[in-house]
Amino acid sequence: MRHLFLLLAVSLLLCGCGGNRQPTGPERHYQLTGRVVALNPANHTATIDAAAIPNFMEAMTMEYPIRSRAEFQKLHTGDKITATVNVSDDGYNLSNIHTDTAGK
Repeated sequence: MRHLFLLLAVSLLLCGCGGNRQPTGPERHYQLTGRVVALNPANHTATIDAAAIPNFMEAMTMEYPIRSRAEFQKLHTGDKITATVNVSDDGYNLSNIHTDTAGK
């Protein structure tokens, strides 16, 4: 599992080192379900303990940038969420976040 995360992190880092290259493909979207483990307001990120995402990655806990300030502000540690993982040549982030605070 750590190897997959390391591979994803290195791949995303290398994607950012391409300078002025043209995008190679469209943004891809995956459904995420998980629980908010930590929030980082300074970096606008949330650490999510997420279930496996079919055809993308195994279950793991990792930090995700949140696309919208309004969506970030509604998150609380312990919230169960569903969201869209947006993956592009420029990196990844979460959007369309729905919380289930009753599921804490």
